[in-house]
Amino acid sequence: MLALVAPREPFVQSQACISARMQLNFSAEINLPSSMMIQKQDDSYSVLIPGLPEDLAKICLALVPRSHFSFMSSVSKSWMAFIGSREFIAVRKEIGKLEEWIYVLTTGAGDQGSRWEVLGSLEQKKRILPPMPGPKKAGFGVVVVDGKLFVMAGYAADHGKEFVSDEVYCYDACLNQVLIDVDAARSSKRWTALAKMNVARCDFAYAEVNGVIYAAGGFGPDGDSLSSVEAYNPPQNKWILMQSLRRPRWGCFACGLNDKLYILGGRSSFTIGNSRSVDVYDADRNAWEEIKRGCVMATSHAILEKRLFCIEWKNQRSLATFNPADNSWERILVPLTGSSSTRFCLGVLGMKQTLMYDPAAPTGCEWQTSQLKPSGSCICCVTIEV
Repeated sequence: MLALVAPREPFVQSQACISARMQLNFSAEINLPSSMMIQKQDDSYSVLIPGLPEDLAKICLALVPRSHFSFMSSVSKSWMAFIGSREFIAVRKEIGKLEEWIYVLTTGAGDQGSRWEVLGSLEQKKRILPPMPGPKKAGFGVVVVDGKLFVMAGYAADHGKEFVSDEVYCYDACLNQVLIDVDAARSSKRWTALAKMNVARCDFAYAEVNGVIYAAGGFGPDGDSLSSVEAYNPPQNKWILMQSLRRPRWGCFACGLNDKLYILGGRSSFTIGNSRSVDVYDADRNAWEEIKRGCVMATSHAILEKRLFCIEWKNQRSLATFNPADNSWERILVPLTGSSSTRFCLGVLGMKQTLMYDPAAPTGCEWQTSQLKPSGSCICCVTIEV
């Protein structure tokens, strides 16, 4: 089901000075399906439970509730490797034990700053992640792959110094126990620094497609608009520059549909005003194509049942939905709920969450409400299944 989690924090425009152009070299001679294949990790977690066949041992571990994962990972290196693997998520999905959690980045009151809150847990308790490392940022990217939360790049101001970042951090929702009381002294141990991006960027498009993370466009360190695109392979911890966009593009967003990468919305230096063109990347052919009919300046988006749902900046009271099967668009009105709040942030969750839209419900019953809410305004939110 589609969840409108909370009023969304207004978009923060980075103020990088546009003074120079960065010359970028693109590597077009890559084939993502072959070079970025997810490698099997069976050898790294052999002999999980002595005396049991490996298939049965994997099922036994996958049956354990998520709240015990962090303790299980300390039993042995083989257990830690399996719990942190892509196969672990696949086994839990096969036996029907996946738990859905919405991770919401909120702005707190006073000096509390921003923090990640976890909603949708079975206990329905307020849970908080340790603070993200590094300076506070805006215009960064957030992607989920195999139960891991990736936070990428962004625009930061640290002690009066403004810069565009190429840093990437990861929080493993399986191996790390979600905390109720955050211990700042141990927070650095909960987030892992990964390989840096080839190009520092902010206000860019980002998405996961078939286990590969893509980052496209945005603004560079000198305020230059970018057309560069790079892809990240989590098992190899490596970013690869790939074929660039046809034009520089920023303020856009991306999603994965039908094994393809879609870049929508935002602006381009080659057009006047907002862009309605859609750039579509097919990894099997290592080629871009273009669709003329798109949306403009979406403030939030989510994928549900192989369809894109997004809220455009100019129309906060309706959902624009895109069906990649025929490249068609339609609108769904968002009902008034006694509040004039807009700037909603979309999330996907199987249970009720604040204002919820269920496309499979009978006519007139698609929208429902729930008492579960984040503590502050929502900057972004993602769904993690573990």
